[in-house]
Amino acid sequence: MIRTENLTKVYRMGDTEVYALHDVNLDIQEGEFIAIIGPSGSGKSTLLNMIGCLDKPTSGAVFIDGIDTGKLSENGLAEIRREKIGFIFQQFNLIHTLNALENVALPMFFAGVKRETRLKRAEELLANVGLGDRIYHKPSEMSGGQQQRVAIARALSNDPEVVIGDEPTGNVDTETGNTIIDILEGLNKEGRTVIVVTHDAEIAARVGRTKRMRDGKVLD
Repeated sequence: MIRTENLTKVYRMGDTEVYALHDVNLDIQEGEFIAIIGPSGSGKSTLLNMIGCLDKPTSGAVFIDGIDTGKLSENGLAEIRREKIGFIFQQFNLIHTLNALENVALPMFFAGVKRETRLKRAEELLANVGLGDRIYHKPSEMSGGQQQRVAIARALSNDPEVVIGDEPTGNVDTETGNTIIDILEGLNKEGRTVIVVTHDAEIAARVGRTKRMRDGKVLD
């Protein structure tokens, strides 16, 4: 479903070139639950950004369902993100002036879903992650774990085939982290492809496959 081919990302800082990714080749099959682990600065988050169509490579390619995403326009990339990918950020990235229901419904607004439909689906998604009684609460009125569950519900709003998590348990306590892992496992059992970057040994122990990164490379 997802394949990277000699994927390289170089950041230029003055006269210095920094290789965040260097010739990364990775195949992820439909329905896999895979964790990408490694020390800080190893290129994990950069790789997720490439797979999630949030950034373009310096060279090489990312293929999603056979499509070379590097050749797509910004509108084409936005379409893939909207229709195929749900992204869970470590810092939640919720809009603090909106309540939970509005945060989850927002991606559906940009997808052109009617208001009544998107609010109903947002309410169902929040109930599915155990927040049916918090739908009108704003992020400032929620714990970190509750905010992360809102972020998961938002990632699912457009029914993506692929769920990508960048340290999804990084800012929550152990008990809440286990709840989030349970949710991710449930999404995988529904048939979704789940890809997470993590330092969490509990996640790494429960996924179907683990890949380790170091110095911008995926280790065999």
